[in-house]
Amino acid sequence: MLLVVLIFSAGALSIGATSAEPPAGDDLPAPVTSGPDTTAPSTVAEPPAPDGLPGATSEPAPTVPDDPRHEPGPEETEAEPPTALEPPVVEAAPAFPAVRWRRSRALGSHTSGRLVRGVLLPGAGERFVTWDPILRRSPNRAWRRWGSDQLIRTLLAVADAYHAADPDAPPLVIGDLSRPGGGEFGSRFGGLGHVSHQNGLDIDIYYPRRDGALRPPRSVDQIDRPRARRLVRLWLRAGARFVFVGPRTNLTGVGPRSRVQAIRYHDNHIHVRLPRRGG
Repeated sequence: MLLVVLIFSAGALSIGATSAEPPAGDDLPAPVTSGPDTTAPSTVAEPPAPDGLPGATSEPAPTVPDDPRHEPGPEETEAEPPTALEPPVVEAAPAFPAVRWRRSRALGSHTSGRLVRGVLLPGAGERFVTWDPILRRSPNRAWRRWGSDQLIRTLLAVADAYHAADPDAPPLVIGDLSRPGGGEFGSRFGGLGHVSHQNGLDIDIYYPRRDGALRPPRSVDQIDRPRARRLVRLWLRAGARFVFVGPRTNLTGVGPRSRVQAIRYHDNHIHVRLPRRGG
């Protein structure tokens, strides 16, 4: 009897030890094993790319464009913006007529001479205007504006120097030079006429006015004396043989009396005479 009880107890213990792990049912999770699950490939969810950008792919990274060995493909080249059509370049017409230069010959004397291959002074320039003393208007008529190339070049140089020293000065007002071909320029050509002005080396320049008007002064009180003195000095420096001024202008002291001389009928203009080229 005792033997039967012992056998029964040993069997009960064996049954309890094997029943400690309940059988897996349909509503229980499958046990986790330490070996890999070969029934399905293992997938791991990638974390989202920052800022909502698509995640990195396994495609190879593009070649750096700065690499000199790299030749960009069509998708890497940027289309250049269309070039705007530019208007054709048109050179502006000169504001004043150009001087037609030629080498002149001043023949004879200032009172009995002529002008060969004279040069026409334009009716106006950047730094001068011309005045017709007979018609009393600007510009002076063309047949009264002829001089030697020496005279025209000297006039333009004096005008440049005059305005370089005084950029605010009005343009110079130029009167008579010579006729085409020179020769007589007396009273039959209007007004008192000129005894000289016959070989292209004489020119009249009206005194600058205090009010800046581009016309001859009506009296010596209208003369801008500082500018008039500068003008006389510039002509002397340019090589003028004589500068004739009016007796009431008080300009004879600007230069040597042998060169700056006072004569009548010159209270409204300077009369400049150049020496003949080469003498």
